[in-house]
Amino acid sequence: MNLFTTHFGEILSLLTAIVWSAAVVLFKKSGEKVHPIGLNFFKDVFAIALLVPTMLLTARTLMPDAPLKDWLILLASGALGIGVADTIFFQSLNILGAGRSSIVDCLYSPFIIGLSILWLGESLTTMQIVGVVMILSAVLAISGEKETDHLTRGQLLIGIVLGVLAMAAMAVGVVLAKPVLDRSELLWVTTTRLVGGVLVLLIFLLLHPERLVILRSIASPGHRRYTLAGAFLGGYLSMIIWLAGMKYTQASIAAALNQTNNIFIFIMAAMFLHERITPVRLIAIILGITGAIIVGVA
Repeated sequence: MNLFTTHFGEILSLLTAIVWSAAVVLFKKSGEKVHPIGLNFFKDVFAIALLVPTMLLTARTLMPDAPLKDWLILLASGALGIGVADTIFFQSLNILGAGRSSIVDCLYSPFIIGLSILWLGESLTTMQIVGVVMILSAVLAISGEKETDHLTRGQLLIGIVLGVLAMAAMAVGVVLAKPVLDRSELLWVTTTRLVGGVLVLLIFLLLHPERLVILRSIASPGHRRYTLAGAFLGGYLSMIIWLAGMKYTQASIAAALNQTNNIFIFIMAAMFLHERITPVRLIAIILGITGAIIVGVA
């Protein structure tokens, strides 16, 4: 019991990685029938529907006395980092599969570091440079894979490019919101960003000529359970556990443990989606996750 209480934050951070990994596998299954825009829209609306009562039950205000600028920044951050980025991520996930996607996702940390240097005045250490090189090597390794399964070379490259764009957009959204996050309540920030994501997705749907087809795909027979479970685990539960982990341990330790989700996704993709573990992918995931952890804690 003493070990559990002493390392409560670390346990929660590791649990976050496991829960998110399970959500990604469920999103991959759901994505076989559900359009990326529809899947992202449902995930975000579902998360908001659970977050609002969570905030009320924990005595947190839905409308804090924050300046209009903060509201607009968070809405813009969510529009890009959730509405756009997650949609692109789901499309990339559908193409690459969860295993390859977990390798590309390691680029998230370098993008965060790079943008923090440009916008927040942070600096890059020598070890972080080493970590970035390792991650880039991992992505280049899978882009040059000879065994592409059912994918053509062009499809593989499109999937990787979409994954890179998704990580870049997520990172911009997070760094954009960082100054507001530092002085605000976490659940309010998260909920407001989700609202921004939903608003931009509503615009996508209104402008899309096949919006009714997209919305109907959310309730695809045989895949509803994957969509619902993925939204609960990935849109709500993992976020709550992540916040708790950040609260009860050092941010650098939590970030490093969160990054292990790439390992769990890689393993779960093989176990539950029957994706192959090739020597190239194995080397790439080892390079990628090691580099990501170095970037996060160096």
